[in-house]
Amino acid sequence: MTEPLVAPYVLEYTYHRSTGPIVGRFLGGLVDGQVIGARTARGRVVVPALEWDPLTSEPTTDFVTVGQEGVVVAHTWVHAPRVGHPRTVPFAFALVRLDGADTPMLHVVDAPSRADVRNGTRVRVRFAAERIGAITDIDGFDVVPEAP
Repeated sequence: MTEPLVAPYVLEYTYHRSTGPIVGRFLGGLVDGQVIGARTARGRVVVPALEWDPLTSEPTTDFVTVGQEGVVVAHTWVHAPRVGHPRTVPFAFALVRLDGADTPMLHVVDAPSRADVRNGTRVRVRFAAERIGAITDIDGFDVVPEAP
């Protein structure tokens, strides 16, 4: 039996990409403890801010600061996190539509149990203590306790 031919190769991306003025504004807002969306020509607010309307591909027109609370519109509970997950304890991946936004954003909801997260659950942004202008500046979302 002959040995297989092996050619070691390291795949690298040795360049840096600018975030540009729109995504850069969103990331800069996170550093300042704000969540910034972009308004489309039809008046919808997309979060995170994007250069183009995801439905029509038209450029977005201006920036909108949205609320730091919102609702879970879809989620999945991760009961046994694996290597590479953002948490080592159970959590939810969720699409969260923040107050003032028309589109949801994907992030992590930290909750005591699976029963504490459902579609319609109100959540609040929890910012990281140190922020660098990355999506991880949002450390996660916390469940907002229901009013008595």
